Parts: sequence; C-alpha cells; structure tokens
Amino acid sequence: MNSGNGGDLITVMEFSQQQEFVSSAEDMEGRKAQADGIGDVEMKDANVGQEVSPTVEELVAKARAPVKKEFLVTAGVRVLSSHGGVTAGPERGAPPLSKRQMKKSRNQAKKSAKSICAMVAKTMDPSKCPYGDKCLFNHNVEVYLEQKPPDLPGNCPSLEIGEPCSYSITCRFAGTHKNFSEVEKKPPNVPTNERNILRKDLQKLLWKNKGQYPRADAQLRAMGLMGKAFKLNSAQDEEMKGLADEGITRPITVDAEANGDSESHTKDSSSTLEVNGDEALLPTSVTSSHPSKRPKTSTNGTAAEATGDSKSCLLSEGECKTGSVMVVDLATNASGVATAEFEPELEPEGLVPDQLLQDKETVKPSANKDSWRRSYFEAKLSPREKKLIDFRDKLYLAPLTTVGNLPFRRVCKNLGADITCGEMAMCRNLLQGAASEWALLRRHSSEDIFGVQICGGFPDHVARTAELIERECEVDFIDVNIGCPIDLVVNSGAGSCLLTKPQRLEQIVRATAGVMESPLTLKLRMGYYEGRNCAHSFIPDLYDWGVSAVTVHGRTRQQRYSKVANWDYINECASAAPEKLQVIGNGDIMAYTDWDEHLRMSGSKLTTCMIARGALMKPWLFTEIKEGRHWDISSGERLDILRQYVNAGLTHWGSDDKGVEVTRKFLLEWLSYMHRYIPVGLLEVVPQRLNWRPPSYFGRNDLESLMASESALDWIRISEMLLGPVPPHFVFQPKHKSNAYDRAENG
Repeated sequence: MNSGNGGDLITVMEFSQQQEFVSSAEDMEGRKAQADGIGDVEMKDANVGQEVSPTVEELVAKARAPVKKEFLVTAGVRVLSSHGGVTAGPERGAPPLSKRQMKKSRNQAKKSAKSICAMVAKTMDPSKCPYGDKCLFNHNVEVYLEQKPPDLPGNCPSLEIGEPCSYSITCRFAGTHKNFSEVEKKPPNVPTNERNILRKDLQKLLWKNKGQYPRADAQLRAMGLMGKAFKLNSAQDEEMKGLADEGITRPITVDAEANGDSESHTKDSSSTLEVNGDEALLPTSVTSSHPSKRPKTSTNGTAAEATGDSKSCLLSEGECKTGSVMVVDLATNASGVATAEFEPELEPEGLVPDQLLQDKETVKPSANKDSWRRSYFEAKLSPREKKLIDFRDKLYLAPLTTVGNLPFRRVCKNLGADITCGEMAMCRNLLQGAASEWALLRRHSSEDIFGVQICGGFPDHVARTAELIERECEVDFIDVNIGCPIDLVVNSGAGSCLLTKPQRLEQIVRATAGVMESPLTLKLRMGYYEGRNCAHSFIPDLYDWGVSAVTVHGRTRQQRYSKVANWDYINECASAAPEKLQVIGNGDIMAYTDWDEHLRMSGSKLTTCMIARGALMKPWLFTEIKEGRHWDISSGERLDILRQYVNAGLTHWGSDDKGVEVTRKFLLEWLSYMHRYIPVGLLEVVPQRLNWRPPSYFGRNDLESLMASESALDWIRISEMLLGPVPPHFVFQPKHKSNAYDRAENG
C-alpha cells in the first residue's frame, strides 16, 4: 500500500479493511507464536496489556514509535538485543575464537586443500606457478574441487556485466562459467567499471615517503607552515619586525610572459627579489645557519629578476587582512606562468608530522597570531578557473563510514541519489600508501557527480593529500571533515577538534584550497560543546578562504547523534554565509516532508540537504523525495534491494570465498541500521522520525517480521538467504553504535 498523501493519518480501520487482517484472539495468538519463532522475541501473556494504553500524542512526545496495536507484541516492553559478538554456523552458540586461535586457524587453512594457488586456479596448470614446489598453497585442482562448497544460486556477477570473472574455479558461481581461458587476459581483481585504483608503483613510492607534492610544498612554504621553515620564520620575523611595522611592500610572485627570453637563477641564502624597485626577503629564502636543509627554487622559463614585461603583485602590511584574495599561479602550465620547483631529495628525510607541528596547538611564527597570514601570500590557483558544482536541490548522499561503501552508493544511485561521496579517509594513511584507505576513494562509473572526504589535523597532511588525490584520481570535489566525533579522530587533532582551533582550521583550508583545481567543501558540526555553538563565527569567511560549499550538521560533537538536529541554527548559519557560498543542511531527514520543510520554508537560504542515516534505514528515501510520497515498501521489495547490494558487493569485493564473506560482513553492518525502519502501513502516524524508539512488533508477513528483528542472529539468517550458509566459527559484531536513542556513553 502506497500512501500518496504526505502527512495524512492512516487509521486502524482503513488499514484493516485493505489488508483484511483477522482480529480474533486465536489468530493473534498464532501470529505471536510465529513472531516468537522468527525474531527470537520473548513473549508474555496476552492479558498483560489490559492497562490503559498511552495515546499517540503521548507516544510521539516520548519519542516512541506509535505502532498500531494489532502489530504490537508486548505493550510497553522493548526487547533489547545484545550487540556483542554473535557466533553463528554449525557451532552456533560457541564462544568466539581468540586472536591467537584465529591466526593459527588461518595458517592451517593456508596449507589445506581449501587454499589453492591463485595462478593455478586461473590457468588450471600447476606449472604456471612462479614459485613451483616452494609455493605454500595447494596445486591440486581435483582435491580443491572435491572439498569446495556448493555454488551459490544465480549467475556470476562479473559475467552479468559482460566481463570475464577473475576468480575462475574459485568463484562461488563457477558452474555458470563457460570458458576459463579468458581469465588470463584480465588483471586480477580490477573491475572495469571502477576508477581510482591505487597503482602499485605509486604505492611503493608512498611506502618509501618519496611522493612528489610540488604545489602543496610551494603553498606551505609560502604560508610558513612547512618543516624547518615554520621554525626559522620566527627568527626572521624578529629580524624583519622593524620593516613590517613600517609597512614596506613585499613581492608576492612574478608571472612572466611566455617569450623564451627569461633566465633562470638559483638563489642563495642571502638572495632577494627586486620587483619594481622594491627589495624584500622571499618566503623561500634560506638563512645562513641552515643552507642544506632548505630547498632551492628555480623559475621554469622565468627570470628570477623581473623585467618591465613582468607582472608583479605587491601587498603592503596594511593591506593584509582576512578575506583578501591574491592571484598567484605556482603550477606549470602552457601559458608560461612562473612555476616554483623544489628538489625533493633536499627534504630532511620526509615530512614527519612531529617535525611539522610539534605542539598540540597551532605553532605561530611569532608572537603576533596573524603574522603567518601577513608575511606570506595566499597562493590560490585562480588563473585556471576552478570547476564549479551546483548543489542546489540535488539529492546528496552523505559520506557514511563503513556502510557508505561503493556497493551501497550504487544502490542509492539506482534509487535516485544525485551526488555521492566516498567514506572518510584519513590523510596520514593515504600519504603512507595504505591500500585499505585508498580503497575508500574508488568510484563507480555510474556516479556522475562524485567526491571524496578526507580528514586530517595539520595543513601539510591535508594539502598534500588533496594534491595527490587530484593528480591520481577522478573526483569532482574534495570534502574535508571538520565534524567527526570519534574519539580516535578527535584525539589526533582532526575532525571536531578543529572547531576548537580556528586558526589551524583557517590554515588547513587556505593551504588546501590553494593547491586544488576542483571545488573544496567542508562538513562540520555546530560546535564542540553543547550550548557553545561556534560554526556561525567563521562561516562568513569560508568563501574567502577558498571553500565552495559547507555542510552544517545540526548537532555538536558532545551530542554525537543524540537529541534532535537544530535546524534553526543551520538556517542561522545559512543566513550568515556570503551569497556565493553554498550551505547544505544535514540532520534527521527521514521523509520527503522533512526535505520540503527545510528547503521550502519561508526565508530559507539553504542550497540543499544532505541525507545520511535516513538513507541507511531506508535507501528508497531518494525515490520518495523525487516522487513526493510515502512509499509503503513491501518486504519483498526490500529483499530485492538487498539482493542488488549483494550483487554489487560480489562484483566489488570478489565472488570467491573471501569476497562472499566480506560482502556478508558489510551487509550485516547495513542491516544493523536497516532493521530500525518501521513500515508505513504499521504506523499510526507518518512519517517515522529518526529518534523514535520502536516497540516490539511483528510485521504483515514472516519476512517483514524477520527484517524488524533486533537480533543479530536474524540478520545472519537474512544474509544466508542471499549468500548461503555462514562458515564455521563465524562472528559478527556491529562496528558502530550510532543510534539516536543510544545511551549516554555514545551520545
């Protein structure tokens, strides 16, 4: 049953007439007995609920879901499921294995017949293995096939999209393969419709800390935020204090004409640059005490000493202020613009974070907190026009840790999402070449507007990561996370911690925007502490810093995901933002009526809204918004959506035994959110609110009751419908506990 009228109340009588439910006491007892067998729900006597039931208004006021009485299992009692480790499989109920036992089990499995050599599996020829007799894996194909578990029902996901399967006989759909000889022609585990794959040669360079970041390094040096220069500038500021007080103009950069008549110069420790008769010390000049630690600068086809044909940009100390924009190009291009090049081998053994910013607080070059801003130019790549993205009225899927993976984004894209963003990736791990972190940047060909979200606590980390991603990946925008409430992230100086350090936040944003050609966006919270909102204080300056759009989550870090999102404050931030800055609201959107209320309300200046946990609970929310209706989706349709996710997961993570179990793990993580959805036909009032506590209830059929269960064992049963039986000693523990009605320790 689809309810086309948004906020209409669906009465019990209307629902009973359409569904023809039997209300006799005997049938109700039978339905409860069925729910007991499906959802592991503890039943009580039916006569318990003879007390006066609370009204719908009272339930809503207490954030309790008003489920129709005929579907309630036990009035007033909510069955809590244990989110501890859940063991399933043949030894269901046995204690989980320890780490040592799991490691021993993996080593034994490697030597067993189950672990066949990958090269032998692809070629069906043991002689093709490069390790020969020294290989630790099984080379006997017949023995492997004898113990291989039965194939899963259906067709191989790779064959369905028209490409050969990389897993040959190890594929759990090997029975549908017609030809195994084509496997050798395809690189292993690289889907053709996925982009942003980490190259092995790049990964090796990152492992050795030999990555090249010319634009980021130039920007950081110009701002005095890089390595030894960050300390040396303090001494230089003392020597130049008199000059600064007198307001002597300083040169910012020199853009030479592409005429081929220029000369190249290498500046020593006492070099100065003369522009229009004014001399001043360059930000990249080297003091005599550290001549070998500082990089040499050269101009590519540009005279170090500008001529009359050169263009100069001068800025006096009196003109330096927040929001001033100076056009400088530091990257090589065809127009002959001056380019700053630095010799990477002169870097002092890479950039160790402790050497860059040793103090937990932001280190200042001098006693004046604004000296770093006044002393160095703000290099923004304005000569190349940045790509702009219009977020207005587009359905934006939020970056969702763990669950917002590529298969989930594909499902949301099919259901109507316009803009997608990858999971949050830590800058430090990306710069170190961690394959698991780079996997978060992958993009499917169906994602036409796609961005990545990065998180870091220092300007050098974020700026270098942004340059690396733009150079190696296909992204439409880069989002910097300023709102993550996780303790591990906050304690490292990133995420919500930056809300308490406005100067460091400005340094990160300016340094990152100065090296990017694609739009830079931010996602932040109202503030760090509850009752002490601070986002409105720096939102008016974000556009001048280089930000194209900002997303405001209507909660503080201290709130985490508890209480209701403060949309009044989000609108206040939107009103305080400059006209060119796009402001996106985020928090508690669960229906198309919420979307319309926030965007169409009188005086709203929001560009669009971001959908986060609402998409986890009901990914068809995008369809509801576009069609303007409450969709009373059936359990069969929900199972079809889960099947689409499984097929996308097998294509992404692999269709062998390992890929199946990885897909199962992420499916269970999604079900830990999705079970909180209450079907429209079961509610007294619609729409459902994100913070509603659902009572114990059973659905209109067995599958709907199973999907409503809070027991992880029932989630495992759903996964077995799609991916077959779980292996022995299977353990599942939800990674996140971000329910809006979680206890105080999580909110």
